[in-house]
Amino acid sequence: MGLLDILLGRTKPVAPDLDQLFALPSAAITLQAAIGFTPTGQGAVCFATVEGAAFEQTHREVQALLDADAERAGSPVEPHRDDYGYSWLVSRRAPDQLPQLVNDLHAVNSSLEANGFGPQLLCSLAGFTDGAGRGLALVYLYKRGTFYPFAPLPGGGERRDNALELQVRSVLAGDLRIEQDLARWFPVWGAPGL
Repeated sequence: MGLLDILLGRTKPVAPDLDQLFALPSAAITLQAAIGFTPTGQGAVCFATVEGAAFEQTHREVQALLDADAERAGSPVEPHRDDYGYSWLVSRRAPDQLPQLVNDLHAVNSSLEANGFGPQLLCSLAGFTDGAGRGLALVYLYKRGTFYPFAPLPGGGERRDNALELQVRSVLAGDLRIEQDLARWFPVWGAPGL
């Protein structure tokens, strides 16, 4: 960053830090103890839709990497395209396998990044639920290196439980790097893995 950038108030963007994902298992313990949310075992990586042979090759590499896990039953990652045109790679594990799910999400992100698809990466999420059937996602913003909670209200529709999101923010402030700009807490309506 140069002197002109400092004078004009420009800031250098935060570099993605995929290792932040490894804080999710300890955050899950805090989340469960504080407000009763437990992992669903589902997570996903979202990226701008990419077409072509290079992406297909990367997807096959991710598939092969995660297929090497002998404990996993079924497909390691499933592709999904949402109603908004974004692509997702979804991973499913047993609810008590959050560390393994985080490894999956990290491997998918790392593979896409290593193969030149880093600019298309948008976010990753891990799903949680409570005894009342409410859903919650902890969303990692790739380009910001921060997390935020997303809590859609049950019963369909595109409405959020803002009070729950703010409660989760305060509960997890010591466990995760929380996105401070609430305008960046983007809704992920219809996200697979939630």
